[in-house]
Amino acid sequence: MNPTVRSPLVLFGAFDRHNFGDLLLPHLMAAMLLGHSFEMSGLAERDLRAFGGHRVSALSQRGDARPTHLIHVGGELLTCSAYQAAVMLLDLAEAPAVIARYDSDPIAAADWAARQLGTSRAMPYVVGRDAIAPKGRLIFNAVGGVEWTYLSARQRDEVMAVLRQADWISVRDHLTRDTLRAEGMDVPLCPDPAVMLAQCFGEVILKHQQQGTVKEMRDAFPQGYLACQFSADFGDDASLDALAQGLSRVVAGTGLGLVLFRAGAAPWHDDPALYEALQRRLPPGTARLFRSLHLWDICALIAASRGVVSSSLHGRIVALAYGLPRASLLPPQQAHHPDKRTAFAETWEPQAVPRSVAVSQIEPAVMQALAVPAAVLRENAAHLCGQYLHSQAQWVGMLIP
Repeated sequence: MNPTVRSPLVLFGAFDRHNFGDLLLPHLMAAMLLGHSFEMSGLAERDLRAFGGHRVSALSQRGDARPTHLIHVGGELLTCSAYQAAVMLLDLAEAPAVIARYDSDPIAAADWAARQLGTSRAMPYVVGRDAIAPKGRLIFNAVGGVEWTYLSARQRDEVMAVLRQADWISVRDHLTRDTLRAEGMDVPLCPDPAVMLAQCFGEVILKHQQQGTVKEMRDAFPQGYLACQFSADFGDDASLDALAQGLSRVVAGTGLGLVLFRAGAAPWHDDPALYEALQRRLPPGTARLFRSLHLWDICALIAASRGVVSSSLHGRIVALAYGLPRASLLPPQQAHHPDKRTAFAETWEPQAVPRSVAVSQIEPAVMQALAVPAAVLRENAAHLCGQYLHSQAQWVGMLIP
């Protein structure tokens, strides 16, 4: 088939904001669907190319020009509410006042989000058949939704109504699968597309390892370093103190350095001031701040590391893709909630690899991760690449012109 006659595929997701995983996912999807052209769409028009992302169009602005096929590329889309989406699309300077005004008032928050996004949908990153051509395909690829039980009845009903219209659905963890099964829908598991990173973009990442700010980190810690990231959820003094104590013990026990990187600059993601506060608590010379927010620099930093300590799920998955030790940080307020990092690890990773841990458990978790044989980690990475490709092959043939 001549690829020039194929209609562009619309890749849809939350890549209209600066979040590491959301910037990465459309690159991976495009790399694995050769022969197609693509349009990148989200809820808002954005240009994130300066950070390694894409120029993103707002799906709502297409008017009557409905695409033939629409692919939800992955991410925690099934439980992202309109209010959460709208806040994360704000400029950083605007977000605090909005959060203070609406966080404790769900009704007013929903009204504000509808005005902000220009849609009355309660779950706007879940798009139905009304957005595509009559004979088009609606695909949900390796999506997540671990906090399903915290949605309202209206939100759950809206998501389920759309999912029942889909031509293909796969989910990336056992909690989401079991949730949908309880709703009467049996869907297959598929690893997150980021498990394919080393195969799809190994050369790009190697180039970024050998230049610029990543090379500076490698030169600063010739004995190796851990790539460390934590979200704004860890901003209280108790969490920062616990992070510093645990990481200091890891440094003392391993001789590794610490490189502190940000995995997201959108509201509710990573706060650079907290990284500086943590660095001041660590022994002098043991940690460096990684200033780059460029997608490929972050990937290269992780790939060149000796392991990852991160609250970012995709920080963990990129480490997995490169067969590296990893341990996830559980935000303090997440203790009694379902956790997407834990769910993913339970679904796809060897038992010996640590799941998500509280900040007080950083040292034993990291030491456990570093003790896992490299062959086990490499085998896991290779196995998940095979699992992903097998799942994608089930729906790619649906994408006829």
